[in-house]
Amino acid sequence: MKRKSTLFAVTILFLVYNHSLAISQEQKANLSAEERQAVVDRISNLITENYVFLEVAEKSAEHIQGQLKAGHYDEFTEPEGFAKKLTEDLQSVNHDKHMRVRFRQPQTLAGQPEDPESARARMLRRMRAGNYGFRKVEILDGNIGYIDMRSFSDVDLGRQAAVSAMRFVTNSDALIFDMRKNGGGSPAMVQLVCSYLFGKKTHLNSLYWRRGDRTQEFWTLDEIDGKRMPDVPVFVLTSKRTFSGAEEFTYNLKTRKRAKIVGETTGGGANPGGTLRINERFGIFVPTGRAINPVTGTNWEGVGVEPDIKVEADSALAVAQKLAIEAAKEYRETQIAKATQRSEERNQTLVKANALFDKNKHAEAESLINTALNQAVLSGDLNEGLINGMGYQHLQSGAPDLAVAIFKFNASRYADSPNVYDSLGDGYDKNNQLELAKQSYETAYKKGLEMHDDNVQAYKANLERVLKKISLK
Repeated sequence: MKRKSTLFAVTILFLVYNHSLAISQEQKANLSAEERQAVVDRISNLITENYVFLEVAEKSAEHIQGQLKAGHYDEFTEPEGFAKKLTEDLQSVNHDKHMRVRFRQPQTLAGQPEDPESARARMLRRMRAGNYGFRKVEILDGNIGYIDMRSFSDVDLGRQAAVSAMRFVTNSDALIFDMRKNGGGSPAMVQLVCSYLFGKKTHLNSLYWRRGDRTQEFWTLDEIDGKRMPDVPVFVLTSKRTFSGAEEFTYNLKTRKRAKIVGETTGGGANPGGTLRINERFGIFVPTGRAINPVTGTNWEGVGVEPDIKVEADSALAVAQKLAIEAAKEYRETQIAKATQRSEERNQTLVKANALFDKNKHAEAESLINTALNQAVLSGDLNEGLINGMGYQHLQSGAPDLAVAIFKFNASRYADSPNVYDSLGDGYDKNNQLELAKQSYETAYKKGLEMHDDNVQAYKANLERVLKKISLK
């Protein structure tokens, strides 16, 4: 059975737990020496068994055990301060910003234990309320697509939000991704968003996991819902708060030279993992893996991702917008030049195909036409209406075989459209292929009736006209 969500699993990747809830005085009950000892012992066991770097885990455990024995934790009688001190002591050895001890809320405000399903429902409500990380999507002046992301949510839950966001900016001439307030999330969501920005299959990142001594690779997806934008200029905004999964997104694009990074050096957390239970009142986030970039062979742990253009976070959007407007202008000019060249090459192909029709090499001619038109559709140069107009242009200029081949391609590509069959019928009719014209008009009329097409009476009239021609032969 496919797992629907990993939000609550121990192996949540790059998810930074940063929300706070009201905590009753009873829940803040003073710590005893016994509990402090039990917490330190439990942390020592958990990190030794799970932390991605065993040797570092052993040193970290040895350090907090020494701190305990030396009496440095005796002064902590309330849990929040104790959790903060443990975090500081652990990070002083491992320098891992993901490893944090948290004072956990074991009960609801009503004083009753919260069951797992209620906790799950509360988490889902919070994710939905945050639109799965997509805070704002808009088109800025200069046709610049702007996406403000606050997290990379579980991909199964947030997929449609991601697809909608990327579809909204699909016609932009430059893109800005705002990661300044993004604390991380799922690498699978990072993978999904990155997949829209590359044309060729690209190795984005790898994660090494201590458990099983295995490496998991993340490549751009073979299929996405929507249009890829491999040439659109991309800018990523960063701050000191940009962390974890948001850093992976930034680092992926920077190392592949796919984006300009504008802002501040990021937080520096590259080791994924999950939160483990210490006891009723404490939990600890333990990194169980590490990122390995396929370009650099390393990651951003402890150093962060350096921006290409260093500015204060508050100024990053204005700076990026100015750069994006210039990049968008250059992109448009390049796209126009490329489209013009493709159009000229396509016209040459059609001339060649028409010459093949004259030599009665119909199969070879149609193959050339189908390849050329399919490429034009994929590149966005042509659509159903433009191809239809092209067919009529050649029909009227005295090249009926060429027109029929173009109409046939359109009928194959846009098979649900009644109009393409009506046009194909016109082509066959002009070429005096009346039986084929009748079949095409019949298909157009039938589909028109099924779809309540406004032109259904015109399809019917064309069918009746060709039937009359056939009867008079």
